[in-house]
Amino acid sequence: MIEETRKKTFLGFDFSTQRLKAVVIGEDYVVQQEADVEFDNDLPEFRTSGGVVRGERGEVTAPTLLWVKALDMVMDRLVVAGVDFSSIEALSGAAQQHGSVWWAKGSESKLSSLSSDEFLHTQLATAFVVDSPVWMDSSTTTDCRALEEAVGGPEELAKITGSTAYERFTGSQIRKMYRTRERAYHATERISLISSFACSLFLGKIAPIDLSDGSGMNLLDIHTKKWCEKALKACGDDTLESKLGAPVPTWSALGNISPYYVQRYGFKSDCKVVAFTGDNCSALAGLRLRSGCVGLSLGTSDTLLLGLSTAGAPPAGHVLVGPTAEVPYMALLCFANGSLTRQLHRDRLAGDSWDAFSELLRATVRGNMGYMGIYYETAEIVPRAGAGRWVVSGAGAGAERPPPQFEARALLEGQALARRAHAEDMGFQLESSSRVVATGGASVNKELLQIFADVFNTPVYVQEEHGNAALLGAAIRAAEVWSELTGVNLTGSEPTLTPVATPYPDSEKIYTPMLARYRRMIQDIPKLQ
Repeated sequence: MIEETRKKTFLGFDFSTQRLKAVVIGEDYVVQQEADVEFDNDLPEFRTSGGVVRGERGEVTAPTLLWVKALDMVMDRLVVAGVDFSSIEALSGAAQQHGSVWWAKGSESKLSSLSSDEFLHTQLATAFVVDSPVWMDSSTTTDCRALEEAVGGPEELAKITGSTAYERFTGSQIRKMYRTRERAYHATERISLISSFACSLFLGKIAPIDLSDGSGMNLLDIHTKKWCEKALKACGDDTLESKLGAPVPTWSALGNISPYYVQRYGFKSDCKVVAFTGDNCSALAGLRLRSGCVGLSLGTSDTLLLGLSTAGAPPAGHVLVGPTAEVPYMALLCFANGSLTRQLHRDRLAGDSWDAFSELLRATVRGNMGYMGIYYETAEIVPRAGAGRWVVSGAGAGAERPPPQFEARALLEGQALARRAHAEDMGFQLESSSRVVATGGASVNKELLQIFADVFNTPVYVQEEHGNAALLGAAIRAAEVWSELTGVNLTGSEPTLTPVATPYPDSEKIYTPMLARYRRMIQDIPKLQ
């Protein structure tokens, strides 16, 4: 009887750049326990700075064993936090995207025969051929151009894989390894993404790459959901496909947890391991976005996550296979000029007070009497452009020094217009059920969220449950896949969203012409190649 009434829990991990985080949620998706390990402070022996090691000519790596030892530590911290591992029905995880793990020959047999008396990191000390290239690496420009050329140009690569070639993407990193460190390439049994590597540690065998995170490699055909042969051929030899293994849907239950965790921590032997995925993919799942919805992460840079029903060839940004069965595809757009740019202009226009900045906004009207501005304090990613400021008046003429209240609104309306224009370029369409779900530090700024509601002409919500959408998304995906497998409904399956801003009735009339003006303005901005 006790077994029947025991509460069910679900475990999520996030292997991010600077730390490893873990969270346990209940059937209601409420957080019960958390633990984290900060790489630089808690594992100084690996000598990382910001979780990475910087080399020459743009090389950025992380010691793979660092992540294994961090897992040993975070598991012990979960024990101290009082987690009852025997109540965990399923687990999943998220990880920084694009990075790769190079397993040495014989690694899979090590994973399948772990001794529960020893730490993971001591048993896997010789399991990796090289340190892991990570998403900050920019040393593969030559390989990017060669990859694009091999498949018929950047547009063709974007059409097939969802992105033009990027230095941080795994395909060009593999090509560089094959080109410059051929012995390491041939000594490698399997190549994992960081997400599928982390999953392997729980599964007791090398886990498959999931389709959503696999879309961030420039190697996956996002339409057929299989590896693109031309891209594979451009990046390695005929063993590359077997080194990668066949990709699987992100919502796959891959099997039961390794006996190591049953014996060492008291997990139940049938605890399910759900495929791990990339952090942005997991965040979309955590926000439970459907097609026609927008996830808006307002941080140092702003990131837009879009649920899409079909995949286009993106002129900028990335299209990935969706992380849940309800979202066939997702788009990812990163804008370099986010909160830091907002803060710099707040300081310039209103001292260091958001209240004073809000007063400036309230002194203007929606549409800003025609004043519009584009402000790039750092080189912009979407569109690719150098730093600069461009401000125009209602007459369309350049405006050198408009009054502070007009500049304040021009900054925020310009950012919101950019987010909507580029989202539409990715195939985003407003529907009656559309909504914007905001997260990140700036999601508490009501004036900013009202501008986004008006420009997108759709309500804006914030998610209450947890600040880290990727981490919570990992635990939620574990819960939802388990629920689907077992037919047991969970009380937390509806997200708790709070409406914070609703568009005014005349929003579309005001901002549709401004969208067209924004598109004309960016045509005149010098582009970076």
